[in-house]
Amino acid sequence: MATSRRLIILSVLVCLLLVEASEGSKARHYKWDVEYFFWSPDCVENVVMGINGQFPGPTIRAKAGDMVVVELTNKLHTEGVVIHWHGIRQFGTPWADGTASISQCAINPGETFIYRFKVDKAGTYFYHGHFGMQRSAGLYGSLIVDVEDGKKEPFHYDGEFDLLLSDWWHQSVHHQEVGLSSKPFRWIGEPQTLLINGRGQYNCSLAAHYSNSSSSQCRLRGREQCAPPILHVLPNKIYRLRIASTTALASLNLAIGNHKMVVVEADGNYVQPFAVDDLDIYSGESYSVLITTNQDPSNNYWLSVGVRGREPKTQQGLTILNYHPNSASKLPASSPPVTPLWNDYNHSKSFTNKIFASMGSPKPPRNYDRRITLLNTQNKLNGYTKWAINNVSLTLPPTPYLGSIKNGLRNAFNQENPPESFSNDYDVMKPPVNPNTTTGNGVYMLGMNTTVDVILQNANALSANVSEIHPWHLHGHDFWILGYGEGKFSTKDEKKLNLKNPPLRNTAVIFPYGWTALRFVADNPGAWAFHCHIEPHLHMGMGVVFAEGIQHLNRIPLEALACGLTGKMLMTTNNHN
Repeated sequence: MATSRRLIILSVLVCLLLVEASEGSKARHYKWDVEYFFWSPDCVENVVMGINGQFPGPTIRAKAGDMVVVELTNKLHTEGVVIHWHGIRQFGTPWADGTASISQCAINPGETFIYRFKVDKAGTYFYHGHFGMQRSAGLYGSLIVDVEDGKKEPFHYDGEFDLLLSDWWHQSVHHQEVGLSSKPFRWIGEPQTLLINGRGQYNCSLAAHYSNSSSSQCRLRGREQCAPPILHVLPNKIYRLRIASTTALASLNLAIGNHKMVVVEADGNYVQPFAVDDLDIYSGESYSVLITTNQDPSNNYWLSVGVRGREPKTQQGLTILNYHPNSASKLPASSPPVTPLWNDYNHSKSFTNKIFASMGSPKPPRNYDRRITLLNTQNKLNGYTKWAINNVSLTLPPTPYLGSIKNGLRNAFNQENPPESFSNDYDVMKPPVNPNTTTGNGVYMLGMNTTVDVILQNANALSANVSEIHPWHLHGHDFWILGYGEGKFSTKDEKKLNLKNPPLRNTAVIFPYGWTALRFVADNPGAWAFHCHIEPHLHMGMGVVFAEGIQHLNRIPLEALACGLTGKMLMTTNNHN
């Protein structure tokens, strides 16, 4: 067994050296320990999952073309762990995508796994846990990729801030997991706090004295773990705010008092600049906006974050835009911006429909080779509440798809093709009452370099007159968002699709009772998750798996496969040797 382990490690090191030699690019090395520790994200001490004693985890900063090398050691005592590098396409390194049971085995307690991948495109990204619901436990951080040497951004700014938005519960993620998987279903409820860069305030408000609410005024000295991350600015400058949402549940709206925002980037892709007073941001999305500090310099101004898409039971997250030379403790003269009504979907759609690709962006192929329609529904399975796609609730197998497909292990997962559409007589506005579902782990096998259209179709949930927002994230690719629409997608909607300047994204939202049309090219060999980025929804089965060109991969590091059937295969091979 020790000999087998040494062979695996040697093989990995040789593979990594070959990749480094072939790339010839700058490598940025990180050594991380993932562990639980006590922290006070919202002024209430709790247990968080973090990295090297930090919450959120350390920010990775690299330049386009660099190699990022993260030596990750699992210091959790009873759980496996993986980390997904959200928005990084992992060309040539699909095993580094960080999806347990899809691209790699979970890293066991005490084990170390080396993530090594190229950041090929400048933009605003982040990373997070992708095993169980560890993102809800606090395992996330920012990943910023600057333009390569010799290039410039297509816009000017004098300084920048990174804003990582998240939501936080006082009950443990394990409490939530058990409730989601119980009969009857038990919901943990809305988050207690919204966090900005891991900081929020529970049971008090920075802006309490502006309202007649019962909230007490927060009394903070500024050094607490929950103290707001103040944005210190100079007058008459342009600042870039890189905003990413790693929320487990909440859709958010962000605004800055008296300041317009100009949106210039979405999910690592430049967009045609447009000005807004506030922006909606869904879990998994990232934006860059430019603000000009041209307001009265004798004042400070609120930056506020509020809940959208669900009836808010969590107070706004707040911090301060601090104009120099004012004191950061000087509260703004007016109350924080008011978040739009949670169910004002026209406001959300107005913002979303303003996003177009910038000049010079890649254009989508004119035609598609394959169209897959994915119906999002809430179902019942033997009395358990599930989310399902075309009435199949995803359950991941113990053997990662990447290794099992590469090695032809047909018993590793269901070989039947998952359904590519749903019944024509299905009424998305009034679906069957309390429908049943099945579980499955089949894969959508895509032809290499084919053009694939995906129609995300929303419907009513189990409760009457309820249809939720779902942000969908695709691993390993960017896709073009060709359009949004109301009701059930039909042939008459084809002419509404935008092939001229659709934005490239890695996350797209479907609105209640609506559809969203996506197009991408299957040009990245690997097995890739495509799922709702709301953590409870994925946990309850709301996702699918795409695979393409895996036979073209030369070698997969053995340590990514040392579990399940591939692990047994490796042990057998080494024993014979």
